[in-house]
Amino acid sequence: MRITRLFPLLGILVVFLPVVRTAEHPAPDPVVTHLVLGGDVMLSRHVARVAREKKDPAFPLRDLAPVLQAADIAFVNLESPFSDRGAVVERGMIFKAEPEMIAALELAGVDVVSTANNHARDQGSHGVEFTLDWLQRHQIAVAGTGNSAEAAHAGVVIERNGIKFGFLAYTYDQSNGNHSDTDDRVAVMDIVRMRQDVAQLSSNGAARADVIIVSMHAGVEYSPKSNAQQVAFARAAIDAGASVVVGHHPHVTQPWERYGQGVIFYSLGNLVFDQFQRVETQHGALADVVFEGPRLARASLLPVDIVGTAPRLAAVKPVSKPIAGSSNASSAGSGEK
Repeated sequence: MRITRLFPLLGILVVFLPVVRTAEHPAPDPVVTHLVLGGDVMLSRHVARVAREKKDPAFPLRDLAPVLQAADIAFVNLESPFSDRGAVVERGMIFKAEPEMIAALELAGVDVVSTANNHARDQGSHGVEFTLDWLQRHQIAVAGTGNSAEAAHAGVVIERNGIKFGFLAYTYDQSNGNHSDTDDRVAVMDIVRMRQDVAQLSSNGAARADVIIVSMHAGVEYSPKSNAQQVAFARAAIDAGASVVVGHHPHVTQPWERYGQGVIFYSLGNLVFDQFQRVETQHGALADVVFEGPRLARASLLPVDIVGTAPRLAAVKPVSKPIAGSSNASSAGSGEK
């Protein structure tokens, strides 16, 4: 805690002189903050079965943990809600993570997750609420869902190195084909509302974010290319003031691009999953993003192989892209292998 001492009655005159930067007195290097962003993490079905067999609920992220732990902020999309009710889910498309599986996120040092995805309501209203509470109890921040519509759209701010990083998250769908109604506690993709959220998070008094990262759960499953909805939403987010858009849902990697003054990862693919039916779903990527102060300095893609449901860094050279100034056009890079 900083303590400021004021001496209004002691007649002390403090004069602040401009500091001239010379070779002998160079400007200090900007503070560097390192973010690692991951795609879909599903802690149910066969993923959980393997962890139970190994008697190690942290197993899914054990190999990759050092990479995520080394980041100042680590983010993933949590594809399976937690719940303490009902039977263990062994198969099917309705996901449920057993409470003990949070050990994987804890071991890896995950700081913030998106819970705005098409599986957010797989365990009903209780699952939405229990997931929020369970993550909070384990000091993991949440973006994209909340106990109210306002909370779902408020985002979350994490401070590192004196810089405040704000996270917002949205999904193209929240029902997974199981609900005919809409739960406004799950933020869905709407460009007008997203612009308002970015503006609010950028000007929220003492809680104002210096940098904004937008999570986008959208796209066509198994498609190697982004669709029109992804492109329009992601570019609108950068135009609104976000520095990074991180996408997931297609379960395969898609190209990424430098756009304006930001960078867009359209899909990072799977990170923890049990989709063995396709080669592409057994490869994903981590976005490795570096800020100098509040300025986006550079970004790269770290390819990941998923071996028996657990990810590990692939023996492939990272795909890197410097962020030099701004660009009105986009500069695309491939996130595919």
